[in-house]
Amino acid sequence: MNKPLGLPPLAILLLLACLLFFLGLGELGLTDRDEGSNAEAAREMFETGNWISPTLNYEPRFAKPALTYWLMSGAYWLLGVNEFAARFHSALFGFLLILLQYLFLTRVCGQTLALVASLMLLLNIEIVAIGRLALTDAVLIFFTTLSLFGFWLGFHGEGRERHFLWLFYAGMAIGTLTKGPVGVAVPLLAVIPYLTVTRRWGQFWQRGFPIAGTLLFLLLAVPWYAAMLTIHGSRYTASAHADTIGRFVNIIGGHGGTVFFYIPILLFGFFPWSGFLPAALYATFKNWRKARGERQEARGLASTRSSRDELDLFAALWLAAVFLFFSLSATRLPHYIGPLYPAAAILVASYWTRCLNDPTTPGIRASIHTLMGLGYLMGFALAVSPNLYSAFLDQVTKEYPMGAQVGPGLSPIAIGLILIIGSALVGYFGLSEQRRAGAFWAAGSTIVLVLLIAIQIAIPHFSRHFVAPPQTLAYTAGVNLRPEDRLILYGPPRPSFIFYARHKAIVVKAGEEANMRPHLSHPGRTMILLQSRLKPKLPEEAADYHQLLEVSGYTLLSSERMVGTGS
Repeated sequence: MNKPLGLPPLAILLLLACLLFFLGLGELGLTDRDEGSNAEAAREMFETGNWISPTLNYEPRFAKPALTYWLMSGAYWLLGVNEFAARFHSALFGFLLILLQYLFLTRVCGQTLALVASLMLLLNIEIVAIGRLALTDAVLIFFTTLSLFGFWLGFHGEGRERHFLWLFYAGMAIGTLTKGPVGVAVPLLAVIPYLTVTRRWGQFWQRGFPIAGTLLFLLLAVPWYAAMLTIHGSRYTASAHADTIGRFVNIIGGHGGTVFFYIPILLFGFFPWSGFLPAALYATFKNWRKARGERQEARGLASTRSSRDELDLFAALWLAAVFLFFSLSATRLPHYIGPLYPAAAILVASYWTRCLNDPTTPGIRASIHTLMGLGYLMGFALAVSPNLYSAFLDQVTKEYPMGAQVGPGLSPIAIGLILIIGSALVGYFGLSEQRRAGAFWAAGSTIVLVLLIAIQIAIPHFSRHFVAPPQTLAYTAGVNLRPEDRLILYGPPRPSFIFYARHKAIVVKAGEEANMRPHLSHPGRTMILLQSRLKPKLPEEAADYHQLLEVSGYTLLSSERMVGTGS
């Protein structure tokens, strides 16, 4: 297991990571609401030079700390203000996460397990998606993972290796600057159960630099929060409370669901490796209970320190605690559980390599069947997607007016067929002890093909017909508006429109047309960007407005006729 694999496997891993994270990164127009809000807040920071207080639509934005906006602003400075630059930080930290996983596991378990676990962390749907969107999560996952890996290496190390523990505190601090208290919560959710189950609290107080580490955390994390509190006072604290504790106890933005919400998210988001998770978790906890029962407590804990079994236990507790925490939260979104994916990859890779060494390992055949079942389910759902699309057409057209004229194309059907064939190949290899090693490569190759088709065909199609057209109208409006002119965005909120317009907007939701009236008769130019279906609901003051452009179910109106494209 520990035989060195040399440079080529690592080079292939990193090249594959570059391909999946960076290929076509700017092909998709910014999606709403999170991507549009984050990208525009960073653009305003870059434009105004206000590096402390983020704004959105030139009003204070307290929803997220500043680190992500700093990273985006840096990318804007290097690459220009565009979609690629807005997402560059996510792709970069996604790439660095894969490298971090490989380097940590190479040090602890050897290169073979490191390569398998790193490929599993890379080759799944959710991690690639998170690494290709203008969100805070890729950065958060990297630093919470760095924190936990630093804890493990420092806590189990001797001499100079103990200094890895500083990464535990620094990672939490930078995670807190990325997404608030969750940057602290995720590492502690893993470490506290681990120290409790292994009865190592005394050892941690002696070896873990708790006081000095806490001071380092405060030194890194507090200054920005203190500056925000000084500038905005109770207005900031009230908003921060609502966006942190409020998200846990209240549903925000309609993102709710039951406590079972993350079960399908994990099963399909971590596909294809999620098929092995139940067996891997069961085996890990069973092995730990057995080890404790067979040895005297003190001697057993000492002899298993830093062993692979104990790392599996650490990963299992990490996964279970983070999963439970976000399941109990009132506000739920698919990417929230992203921080548990490195632990899931470690668990499954460890279980898989054990199965190859011992074909009689319990649960392997059930795991293969589970993987196949998930693949067939996803494959058949995508293969019949044209019928499903038609069934939900009314809901689609409310969000994307072009949905009635342009369907999803053939790529979902192609992806569905690849999943079905790939799942069958996994079964062909995995259900035979002699061919079992081939199941890993069949599963990995399947997900690579699926991701490449999505990146190269499905996403550009979706962007071209559904996302980009109204953003082009927003850009056209911005080109033709002077700073003192007005841009009204009417309909469902679209922060990305502000990004493309590069202009402060008056946002008016459907049903709130009265809020538009005071802005329609001011001198100077006023433009209205709206879905065409909403034109009959406009106030009578807009009756004389000129229709400048209509594209894909969106209309741009203006109080004056003249318009340029900016090209």
